[in-house]
Amino acid sequence: MAPFRIGFVLFPRLTQLDLTGPYEILSRMRDTETLLLAKTLDPVPAERGLSIVPTATFADCPPLDLVCVPGGLGVNAVLGDAEILGFLRKTAEHARYVTAVCTGSLALGAAGLLRGRRAACHWLSREALRKFGAEPTGERVTIDGNIITGGGVTAGIDFALRVVEQLRGKAAAEAIQLMVEYDPHPPFDAGSPERAGPELVERIRRAAEPMLRERDAAVARAAKALEEIKS
Repeated sequence: MAPFRIGFVLFPRLTQLDLTGPYEILSRMRDTETLLLAKTLDPVPAERGLSIVPTATFADCPPLDLVCVPGGLGVNAVLGDAEILGFLRKTAEHARYVTAVCTGSLALGAAGLLRGRRAACHWLSREALRKFGAEPTGERVTIDGNIITGGGVTAGIDFALRVVEQLRGKAAAEAIQLMVEYDPHPPFDAGSPERAGPELVERIRRAAEPMLRERDAAVARAAKALEEIKS
């Protein structure tokens, strides 16, 4: 039997934990093949300096059973990247699951894959999903048919365990959770805007304003391009 083939989309300035968290979990499933996909086989720099080496290009990628898009600062450029968006559209035609973590869900939206769907995203960019006809959620993981999305960064581990549950059942997901000793007890109760308190939330928003302005502009351009494709 052919392995269940998983492909992670790489692009410059991605958030590496959006990728490496789910990769660690999903690659532990039996009978799977995990690919790291990019435009070329050159190392791809993540937003904090770590470089990730692709194993295949978009052009020579075999059919995928699951595609996953991480988020990060580089998503702004992805929203206008015809090659990556085209790859996602083509892959979605046959993939069993189309998935994303953090702001990677914006790329799915820009590819036209979230119309009428519920989807998760990083809290700072959650509402931008509406521009692509999606319904944003505040959930850690959102499953809507074959679309599975995770919230911000660390939610990628929860996301991947839910994917394992979908594919192999709860017992398999629990076994992987135990093997990686995923038993989070964060030292502070500030991991969501609902619990962090208004002052901290506002400080983070202000610090992110320049990036968010760029992202809003990129989302607007992508949404307009999507409408032109529809018409």
